[in-house]
Amino acid sequence: MKEPKVEVGILFEPQIEFILLTPYHTSGKEVCGKQVVTYNEGRILWNGRQYDELLFEPLEETAAFELLDVTIGINFHWERKEDQRFSGSLKIIVENGKLTGINVIHIEDYLTSVISSEMSATASLELLKAHAVISRSWLLAQIRKNKEITEAHTGYSAFTQTDEELIRWYDREDHTHFDVCADDHCQRYQGITRASTDIVRQAIAATRGQVLTSEGNICDARFSKCCGGIFEEFQYCWEDTRRPYLAKQRDYLARSGKLVSKLPDLTQEAEADRWIRTSPESFCNTTDKKILSQVLNNYDQETTDFYRWKVEYTQDELSALILKRSGVDYGRIIDLIPVARGTSGRLWKLKIVGTKKARTIGKELEIRRTLSPSHLYSSAFVIDRAELSAEGIPGRFILTGAGWGHGVGLCQIGAAVMGEQGYQYDAILLHYYTGATIDKLYD
Repeated sequence: MKEPKVEVGILFEPQIEFILLTPYHTSGKEVCGKQVVTYNEGRILWNGRQYDELLFEPLEETAAFELLDVTIGINFHWERKEDQRFSGSLKIIVENGKLTGINVIHIEDYLTSVISSEMSATASLELLKAHAVISRSWLLAQIRKNKEITEAHTGYSAFTQTDEELIRWYDREDHTHFDVCADDHCQRYQGITRASTDIVRQAIAATRGQVLTSEGNICDARFSKCCGGIFEEFQYCWEDTRRPYLAKQRDYLARSGKLVSKLPDLTQEAEADRWIRTSPESFCNTTDKKILSQVLNNYDQETTDFYRWKVEYTQDELSALILKRSGVDYGRIIDLIPVARGTSGRLWKLKIVGTKKARTIGKELEIRRTLSPSHLYSSAFVIDRAELSAEGIPGRFILTGAGWGHGVGLCQIGAAVMGEQGYQYDAILLHYYTGATIDKLYD
């Protein structure tokens, strides 16, 4: 097959301003310089005429355009706007009462930007190569999955809800008019705004066209910052479909290359409690700043307690937080009760018991969002109640937890440690994606 192209949703505004830095071609004419397109009565208004869709295609290989006031870090505390530069084509469509700006670009060029955005320039070559393969795999698997959903006209449900239970997961299937978005919701992509380094280009070139496959399909190659010592399985975080290559396993190998120690059954509360309250040896159990700087950006590097962590709330803080984050008034919080855990000890069902209401919530990201002003590090935590009143209402809650992120697939910090210890990228990949193979999809 030929190298595919990917459509990346960049900007979603009633008006989009952009600069064609070199000549582009659209609607039978050549255009260059600053352009303004505006949403107008369900269509695109440009230069006094209305269009249903606009496609600006480059006339030369080195062509580039600049989008003005792109929002990055959507819904994160550091959300801001910046001008961003892109190669490839620019498509403008109408979507949800606004205009959407889409970058159409070859996958290998897209990956060069993604790896430059997701990883530090200090990362080892083997870690960058591993990340190139999983980013390519995830993207192609996502494009195929979206195509199947669209062709089947089945829609996509990501929650079940009753008065007693809300089970909701967050995935990337809500993009129907392009393949992926450019923010952390999918994979962070900033075009050619950030200069890519020689080592990133080397990693992309060395793995060109390579993907992870399992049972004849491209792997849905998930990754997170720190698994906490044991990998989570797909079905405990997203839809109830098991992925054989995203299986439970210890994040550690003996020098012989064999897995060490028997896996504890962290779906059992006593085992999970013991695991989370201790700090077992794992690849991702590190505080080495040189290694952490390969994966974590500047502000994330201030965090060193991600492998095992602790959060405390007073009764007033927790009850106000849960009300704000969930929109549900539980009253004063009496207890947080673990209902079901995944293979890494991550809770995927948690019962909140209040003086006014009790309800079970899940899956892992819903739990993390409900119990934090932004995102709790992970849902692998145990709960201690302190300062109980005569009525049995705690004055304080202490959450002791493990890991950072959902814990499924590649553990970025563990993979960085493996790279430093001399493991090649294929060994890193096959450690995190059980039973998968690495295949070349195109030259």
